[in-house]
Amino acid sequence: MKKTTFGKSGLLTVLLSVFSLMAFAQEEKPSPAKTATGEINGASITINYSSPAVKGRTIWGDLVPMGEIWRAGANDATTFETSKAIKVQGQSLPAGTYSFFIIPGEYESTFVFNKEAKQWGAYKYDQSKDALRVKVPSGQGSSMEERLVYEVNSGGFEIRWEYGKASAKIE
Repeated sequence: MKKTTFGKSGLLTVLLSVFSLMAFAQEEKPSPAKTATGEINGASITINYSSPAVKGRTIWGDLVPMGEIWRAGANDATTFETSKAIKVQGQSLPAGTYSFFIIPGEYESTFVFNKEAKQWGAYKYDQSKDALRVKVPSGQGSSMEERLVYEVNSGGFEIRWEYGKASAKIE
């Protein structure tokens, strides 16, 4: 039986191929999965979402229609998790994991926390399963945000995309 060996050049070729495949696999996806986390008054807040890009499109009022339920990201519905009961805009939200939707408006939007956490988009959204709906201020930001972004800070959380933004107070 003949013994086969790679030798130094064969090993180098294999290693270069593996590194090339790893680099290709790490290319950014069209709507990469992102997570925003923070702690507010002892409650751990985690927002999991897919972050689409603007790519030259008009987002608010076009790609995302005003006044209609939106999954607040791409792919699966965005999820909002709190480790303790909190108040969002002064209204109670029990500890748990929720799907998170937005009904966007030019000056005021509605943030929706739905009890059915695992959903694909908003296609099977059922309003009767809402745990909480709150009105929040919305408007134009001063800078362009190419990718959808959520940020949890000491006083609540904010969503920004294109020039639009909306935020909720949490206590």
